Amino acid sequence: MAAMSEELLRPEPQGAEHNMRSLRPHTLAEFVGQEGIKERLKIYIQAAKARGEPLDHVLLLSPPGLGKTTLAHIIAEEMGAAIKVSSGPAIERPGDLASILTRLSPRDVFFIDEIHRLRRQVEEVLYPAMEDYKLDIVLGEGPHARSIRLELAPFTLVGATTREGLLTSPLRDRFEVTFRLEFYRPEELAEIIRRAGAKLGITVTAEGARELAARARGTPRIALRLLRRARDVVQVAGANAVDGVLARKTLEMLGIDAEGLDGLDRKILGVIIDRFEGGPVGLETLAAALGEDRDTISEVYEPYLIAKGFIRRTPQGRQATEKAYRHLGRAPTTLL
Repeated sequence: MAAMSEELLRPEPQGAEHNMRSLRPHTLAEFVGQEGIKERLKIYIQAAKARGEPLDHVLLLSPPGLGKTTLAHIIAEEMGAAIKVSSGPAIERPGDLASILTRLSPRDVFFIDEIHRLRRQVEEVLYPAMEDYKLDIVLGEGPHARSIRLELAPFTLVGATTREGLLTSPLRDRFEVTFRLEFYRPEELAEIIRRAGAKLGITVTAEGARELAARARGTPRIALRLLRRARDVVQVAGANAVDGVLARKTLEMLGIDAEGLDGLDRKILGVIIDRFEGGPVGLETLAAALGEDRDTISEVYEPYLIAKGFIRRTPQGRQATEKAYRHLGRAPTTLL
């Protein structure tokens, strides 16, 4: 059961990408939440279109699943432009980047997910492309090598990352616009669930939407996965709607508690409290004790546990809070 609930936090499997895309909003008006970002983005897009220019380069920062990819597609849609999609690890050589950039049309959007994972030599080629819409290419090797500069169509680069600290300063400074997406409020997630239910052809009652939203970790991606699992329960039960009872049955089946924590969340807290006396404990040590990848803990689980006040990050490592002790039914006798 714990393993099943942990799947809700993993990146979307490739085969399920079409299903997720069909549930995504396509315009700013359809996008629920992140009101401050939407307001500013609407102004920037309107101004750029009025000038006949591409939108300034945009950097999107957030934990996984908060809508960075969706916003990139919406930017392209609102600009009336095409979008080319890649990721940091997929662009292995400067030639790969050059191949993409030279095929962009004016005002196109180039979206790079996990941009913090760009190789250094690729990143350096990107600098003049972002600043001057020019591409420097070296032909040949040794003493016969020569450099040529190609003109590029004016484009918008949208970069997304979950690891802001791994971005180099030269790359970060070349983005004119930076947006930091926040966790969603339960009422926003409930609205996302209701709209997605309509697209899936299933009825979601107000109580059912509230139950799922309250356990979705403030994350639309998880909310939509919970909805799809609830749809399975409804279908097998022969019911006609995701109501409060069936929503709670789905969450119980997935091992998700009232705070939205799953098996690994509780295991993280339990290890900090029971094996390390509440902490502080370093990330490497914690990952080794759990048998989990450190990036999975720091990027997927830790942001929500910190936001909900279950752990705090100190210079010495991660430390469980009194709230964590209470949640696990432990007496906080070791807390300082």
